[in-house]
Parts: sequence; C-alpha cells; structure tokens
Amino acid sequence: MRRKIGRGSDFEKLLNYSRVVVDDDGWVFVSGCSGFDYDTMEIADNMTDQAEQTFRNIYWCLDQAGASFKDVVRIRIIVASASDYPAAVKVIGKHCADVKPANTTWIADLPDPRIKIEIEVTARKPV
Repeated sequence: MRRKIGRGSDFEKLLNYSRVVVDDDGWVFVSGCSGFDYDTMEIADNMTDQAEQTFRNIYWCLDQAGASFKDVVRIRIIVASASDYPAAVKVIGKHCADVKPANTTWIADLPDPRIKIEIEVTARKPV
C-alpha cells in the first residue's frame, strides 16, 4: 500500500502529482521541490534563499512521511544556471554533510523562470 501526501500547491494541482509517496517497505519518494514557500507561493530571487527554502520544503515532506533527512539515500539537483551553481553548492553541502547521499546534479532550464533550483530526494525509513 502507498500513502500519498500533498501540500496543495498550484503545481501539484496542475500536474496531478503527489509531493511525497511513501511505500510500505520504507521507501520515501519526494517530488522535486523548489524554493517556493508552498504556503504563500512566494519565492526569493536569489539562489541562497531559494536553496534554503527548498531544503525546508524537503524537511517538511520527510517529516510528513515519518522520515528525516538522515534517511536520505539519493538527492537529485537541477540548477537553472551555471552561474548560480557556486551558491547552490554551499547550501547543498551544508545540508548533506552528515548524510552524504548519492548525488546527481545538472544544469537545465526549469519550467518557471523564477525557479533557480529544484531538488528531489529518495529516503529509506528504518523498518
């Protein structure tokens, strides 16, 4: 059985997806999170603030799933501009320092020009 968790964001409604999917065997799949504050749908215009908000969004998702960031085994990161990559690395490195998950990072356009970073994670809860 799978549990599906949403925040009710405009993106989730438009694309009909779950923010988090929790599998019975302990796997937690967090959809790509951006720097939007999903409660207010506001977004900062600098990479550092967006990246920090992205991690706050991820922490919320993991908490709703009964997991924490220490359970993360993989992180996938999309940065919209190579010039923002150095600022993103500082924030990502800080949050991943103790966990050291498998990581794939790439530079690519994102669907909303305000979004500078999007991150998805996969976690495995202790069973």
